[in-house]
Amino acid sequence: MIKITIDHKPIEVEKGTTVLKAAQQAGIHIPTLCYMHLEDLNIEHKPGGCRICVVEVKGRKNLAPACATECLDGMEINTHTIRVLNARKTVMELILSDHPTDCLVCAKSGNCDLQSMAHQLGIRKIHFEGEQSTYREDTSPSIIRDMDKCIMCRRCETMCNNFQTVGALSAVNRGFMAVVAPAFEQNLDHSVCTYCGQCVAVCPTGALTEVDHTNSVIRALADPTKTVIVQTAPAVRAALGEEFGLEAGTLVTGKLVSALRQLGFDYVFDTDWAADLTIMEEGTELLDRLARHLNGDKTVALPILTSCCPAWVKFFEHQFPDMIDIPSSARSPQQMFGAIAKTYFADKIKVDRKNLVVVSIMPCLAKKYECSREELGHDGNPDVDFSISTRELANLIKQSNIDFTALPDQDFDNPLGESTGAAVIFGTTGGVIEAAVRTAYELHTKKKLPKIDFHELRGLDGIRQATIDFDGLPINIGIAHGLGNARKLLEDIKAGKSKFHAIEIMACPGGCIGGGGQPLHHGNSKVIKARHEAIYKEDALKPIRKSHENPYITKIYEEFLGKPMSEKSHHLLHTIYFDRSKKNVIISDEHQAD
Repeated sequence: MIKITIDHKPIEVEKGTTVLKAAQQAGIHIPTLCYMHLEDLNIEHKPGGCRICVVEVKGRKNLAPACATECLDGMEINTHTIRVLNARKTVMELILSDHPTDCLVCAKSGNCDLQSMAHQLGIRKIHFEGEQSTYREDTSPSIIRDMDKCIMCRRCETMCNNFQTVGALSAVNRGFMAVVAPAFEQNLDHSVCTYCGQCVAVCPTGALTEVDHTNSVIRALADPTKTVIVQTAPAVRAALGEEFGLEAGTLVTGKLVSALRQLGFDYVFDTDWAADLTIMEEGTELLDRLARHLNGDKTVALPILTSCCPAWVKFFEHQFPDMIDIPSSARSPQQMFGAIAKTYFADKIKVDRKNLVVVSIMPCLAKKYECSREELGHDGNPDVDFSISTRELANLIKQSNIDFTALPDQDFDNPLGESTGAAVIFGTTGGVIEAAVRTAYELHTKKKLPKIDFHELRGLDGIRQATIDFDGLPINIGIAHGLGNARKLLEDIKAGKSKFHAIEIMACPGGCIGGGGQPLHHGNSKVIKARHEAIYKEDALKPIRKSHENPYITKIYEEFLGKPMSEKSHHLLHTIYFDRSKKNVIISDEHQAD
């Protein structure tokens, strides 16, 4: 421990503590902009680049960035002298002098750290004029890069490279032309980007935002020739309430249904129904691979990997293309729902699939990209037409002047709205594999589960493992959330070190509850934990908690699909993967080597 003084207040801190952390410990606020600390993810981004957090240190001629300056024994620090306040205002005015002033139409307006900081520092006029740097806008299927609004904080780079280990973003060029971009300044959709959206979640400005499909949904709802149906993912109900002032983890399932009906959707369904369908297909595929493996078939690809997360799918297609036979071929619940909606359900209501618009409400930005994959549709007509994020839905509800918190609770429509507790837990890390275990155990053993809650599969540790006894057959299970953790498991498989039979992987921290399209939580671990607990609470309240006991799932197999892994199931509910490693770099002519 060392002794220091901050604003005339003597305190003791551990050696190596930054001035910023010491001030926080003393209850003293120092404004920050480029700094980012995500405690649960073990990420601390402290570049000291923006200089908003500068402080005055006795004996030091220049001002010191609090986020990147370590405390020394006997150090005397002043955080709010006139010199400091003047420097912060000057720095902020310089940043703003090279920033667009289109706040009124910016997607981040009202939720922008730069905007909030300018207000906090009392900036009312910018005294610096001159040329502004400009950069082309880059629109991908999921994410828009508007680098005119980039302040070079490089939070996105840290999230993409250090936590997700994707490596899609880095700083390029120097000085006035410096920008964060993919290699060779190629477009995002030509890079290794997985569209997980974690860069969007940590961007302090409007430099990175999601592609907004709200207006397309409004046009579809206004078109009398279209039948518009909506599905909503399990993680949405555990987070949407935050946008309306409710505590994190408040379940708003019934109010969500009411709001969607008031918005004018013809049918309000639940992606959870398709999650139960996913378990039937994925669980059957797991048991089939295990049976062949136990019978000595050395060609069986194990461990089987879950395939519900499109960001994770794109990650292994780019970075581990030699392993594309290992993940389950089952589509995600979003896409299974779309395929069934535009065949089975469209036939029931006598609507041509081209006049049936399927909208999904997702916590994930990669779902927008998934909708655009050519193999997930029929004759150019996608199985899911539009995917909007939890944030986009909240904005649409507010635009429609709906008093969300006063809405009555309503139930989903049937037949694609009835679900089990197993489907709900798809929304959090460990949930997909627990749901699969509940069904696979009973299908394999022909016995009732001795317990239904598998606490050994739950938690928020980045990598977890457990062994589940299938009545004498030990099944080794691995779980990872965050693509950096996924990489570790995949490298073990590649090296022949893995002993797992099945692995669940989700791209985002906490799983879907921490998705890139969820209400921004700025790394608050309490928010993620509250959403996590809410998911299991809804599971516990469900009258049916195993996917294979969902009567509407049983019915669709009897009426339409035949059985899990049947030819029709394979055609509608399964997919293929592609080696994208050779498409990682598409270099424009101006960057071609001699």
